[in-house]
Amino acid sequence: MLVLFETSGGFALFKVLKDKKLKQVENLAEEFRTLDNASKIVKLKAFDKFKDAKSALQAAASLANHELSRSLTKFLRKNIVQQEIDDELIVLDKKLRSAIEDKLGIKCLYSSKYQELIRGIRTQIEGLIAGLSAQEQKAMALGLAHSLCRHTLKFSIDKVDTMVVQAVNLLDDIDKELNNYAMRLKEWYSWHFPELARIVTDNVEYAKCVNAIKERQNTAKVNLASIITDEDIIEEIKEAAELSMGTEITQDDMDNMKALCDQVISLSEYRTNLSEYLKNRMNAIAPNLTVLVGELVGARLIAHAGSLVNLAKHPASTIQILGAEKALFRAIRTKHDTPKYGLLYHASIVGQATPKTKGKISRSLAAKCALCIRMDALGDQETATIGLQHKEALDKRVKFLENNLTPSMLSGKRPAAYQRPAQTGMYNPATDATNKIEVPAKRTRIEEVEDESEESEEEVKPKKKKH
Repeated sequence: MLVLFETSGGFALFKVLKDKKLKQVENLAEEFRTLDNASKIVKLKAFDKFKDAKSALQAAASLANHELSRSLTKFLRKNIVQQEIDDELIVLDKKLRSAIEDKLGIKCLYSSKYQELIRGIRTQIEGLIAGLSAQEQKAMALGLAHSLCRHTLKFSIDKVDTMVVQAVNLLDDIDKELNNYAMRLKEWYSWHFPELARIVTDNVEYAKCVNAIKERQNTAKVNLASIITDEDIIEEIKEAAELSMGTEITQDDMDNMKALCDQVISLSEYRTNLSEYLKNRMNAIAPNLTVLVGELVGARLIAHAGSLVNLAKHPASTIQILGAEKALFRAIRTKHDTPKYGLLYHASIVGQATPKTKGKISRSLAAKCALCIRMDALGDQETATIGLQHKEALDKRVKFLENNLTPSMLSGKRPAAYQRPAQTGMYNPATDATNKIEVPAKRTRIEEVEDESEESEEEVKPKKKKH
């Protein structure tokens, strides 16, 4: 009886020396406590070491799918079939047993009682296989585990949608924090210089101005040209500083405000870098979707679905209302109209459409997005050819809906002008059909009286009896 044993380093074939020991399953653990006792039960017959990590991954992936790999087929054919060994082979996979019997004709055994034997071999595998140290086996197991996980997850360095999900979520968090910090800075500094918040509306420029001005008495001495390009605004700031109605603050207050300004400026710079990183990632992962709706909306769609592959499984109707689930279920519960768009509302093509056509545009955009997403997730092209074609078609669709144009006008072809048919002959009035009505001649009064007397005489005559 033979035992097939798979390790991270290769395939091993053991010969069972004492078949009677297999009947006493409860005592097998005691027999394999020491290497000497284990050597008396099983003996290594052949060992095929993997050449590299790639061959190990292929063999492990085939075993995980219950398939007979090429290396295992070669190993069993060399050590069993070619040597004409008629012993039965113990395996721990029912589907693998069927594959070996069908392809190689080797009689295999599969049962739960053999699991204790495999478990005992695993405990003493370092001593049973010569030339395979514990450190080497541990390194092989770790490398194979990493490779198998990447293979299972379809890992690709160029297409890592997890990076996009984390980046867009972080970008939204930074926007919230940046708005909170900027609002707090304006409320805080407005006690000292309230007019500045009305003149400078941009958060980053406001923080830089506060950082440069500090106390409003220094406004006339500070050069704000590097921060604000408009000279009229600079003059307005200086005039407002002279007539400001703000209160005085201490140096300690100003130091804390300056620290908050530094936080706002640093966060805005990091947000710019993160936005550029997200744009590059989206162009690499989903170029067609990025061309169609932009990197920010596309990244939010991927983040909402969980991954690009999950998003590719959604139909166009789901993509259209993705992000508006709460409104959808509320509309279904209250029996009102369902929402027309979710995250796609922030796409530029939907935002620029008129309110009357937003729903139709979002439906068309969702259909095109579904095609682009599937092309990005499952296709091999790295260019945005499909996205550009669909974007051009959507632009024509917008013109068609907003301007009531015909399809021939959208294609640039003018309809053919009306042409009168050529005259085949001259007009012949004799062929006209006329309906002539005969008008009776006018009768005299004497003729009318005579006719009335004749009718009265006919009524007086008795009818003749029939015999």
